[in-house]
Amino acid sequence: MKKLTIQLLIGLLLITSGFSKKLYADNTNKTSKELSVKQQNIIPIAAYTAVGELEKLKPALNDGLDTGLTINEIKEAIVHLYAYCGFPRSIRGLQTFMEVLDERKAKGIIDETGAEASPVNDNRTKYERGKANLEALIGRPLDGPQRGYAAFAPVIEIFLKEHLFADLFDRDILTYAERELVTVSVLASIGRVEPMLRSHLAICLNLGYTPEQLNEFTGIIKTTIGKKAAKNAQAVLNEVLENRE
Repeated sequence: MKKLTIQLLIGLLLITSGFSKKLYADNTNKTSKELSVKQQNIIPIAAYTAVGELEKLKPALNDGLDTGLTINEIKEAIVHLYAYCGFPRSIRGLQTFMEVLDERKAKGIIDETGAEASPVNDNRTKYERGKANLEALIGRPLDGPQRGYAAFAPVIEIFLKEHLFADLFDRDILTYAERELVTVSVLASIGRVEPMLRSHLAICLNLGYTPEQLNEFTGIIKTTIGKKAAKNAQAVLNEVLENRE
């Protein structure tokens, strides 16, 4: 009986290890008081793209490449943010990135392309995968009847689960934590979406970002987008931290 129990435990660990590795792949800085250089560079790239500040985006893209972000990681960040600020901003960001890469290539700079997204080997429906991904992000099951906007317009809830949280989050070029950093950078920059920013800052904490790191995030928003955006983001963050205590 004891041998069988051990075998069952090993089986469960094997089943869940792949998902846990994916979810917490860069969740190694829980005790750090600072964002990594890579994380620091994701923020201005996402922020400038979101508000259409393309001339400011160019040096941010150069900084990102110079400090270790791969071409595919930056592309993925710019693609991901369309879900929060629209295709026009995302596409203009990608076009600007193409210009930067051409300029760097003309100077003889060879940048690392990076990994492509791995194939998704999962027999569940996209809705089921998206629901499971979202549950992992928020740290609780999503049971019971739909409420709020999801009950008012059920189709958007389906789109969110199947596309955003399945199609996009299943792409492992960026980790969940990196995708959430892109998300809060966009939401803090475009403004007037406090409920969404509140939810995603809470997710950042669930994924292992520390309060110190999120305070650093609002500081970077201040130096990129400005004092007003940073003040609003800080107020939302303070509320999230107070409610978490």
